Amino acid sequence: MKQRVLTGIKPTGRIHLGNYVGAIKPALKLAESEEFQASYFIADYHGMTKVQDAEEMRNLTRGIAAAWLALGLDPEKVTFYRQSDVPEIFELTWILSCVTPKGLMNRAHAYKAMTDGNKGAGQEVDHGVNMGVYTYPVLMASDILLFQADKVPVGKDQLQHIEIARDIAGYFNKQYGGTFKLPEHFIQEQSAVVPGLDGRKMSKSYNNTIPLFEEPAKLKKLINKIKTDSSLPTDPKDHDQSVIFALYREFASQEEVSVMKDRFRDGISWGEAKAELFHAINGKMTGPRERYMELMGSPEKMEAILARGAQRARETTAPFLTEIKKKIGIL
Repeated sequence: MKQRVLTGIKPTGRIHLGNYVGAIKPALKLAESEEFQASYFIADYHGMTKVQDAEEMRNLTRGIAAAWLALGLDPEKVTFYRQSDVPEIFELTWILSCVTPKGLMNRAHAYKAMTDGNKGAGQEVDHGVNMGVYTYPVLMASDILLFQADKVPVGKDQLQHIEIARDIAGYFNKQYGGTFKLPEHFIQEQSAVVPGLDGRKMSKSYNNTIPLFEEPAKLKKLINKIKTDSSLPTDPKDHDQSVIFALYREFASQEEVSVMKDRFRDGISWGEAKAELFHAINGKMTGPRERYMELMGSPEKMEAILARGAQRARETTAPFLTEIKKKIGIL
């Protein structure tokens, strides 16, 4: 029997190289595997914790959908849906909230980071914290548990969300009997952290991203901004410590990566290395970029695909929620 794998991306900004390498690329590989039954979703309600402009939310959501499809996701092989189109997720969120201890939410990393920042700035401890941020892990648990996911691909910084989902499942199972599977995390070690322009993790919050479908001239300009050291062109360079190489290996062939390792060892100028990185990314993205632009110009086509995905998703979620409601005495 195939294992269920589930992952989602929030529409909080333009898709960048970090999203592709860290989430989309490994997810597409999993989708081709005969070992897994995959569900991929656009986490638009999660995105509301940061995006609260209607038109921006629509555009970003379409951008996420177009990106997945342009990069090769086959909606006939996987369940591809928009979170907001599956109402059972949000009904389960309330049910799970009623068995989730407040103390568990107090320990969530995102909430603690905000409150610690407020304390450090001398502000009221919950300044800027809305209930969406605070209960975010419960909604994520609903995403995972309702689809009875066996494995959830995550970065190392997202591990706590899987642990919390397991805890919440345990609380419910203890109260109402065995109902939910305990999901396991799945990490692509090599791609766990994708470096940005400044060497830190590529993130919109750091403003160090490279948009995935950037047109060639702007792409080249951004790549040229990647931070490097002051070594001379002929100096040997450690490819394991290079942002340029870390990105290059995700877009180049194995043979090209091997050659680039030798060039780093023998000495290559940073200008040459950046030029090779540009050619690797641009070459890989030319076709997907064209498909992405075509899809963004045809929102009705994406809506039809997402509607079919939501229907398929609800074939799983609706009967399972009915079973859950019977267990808690609502039905």
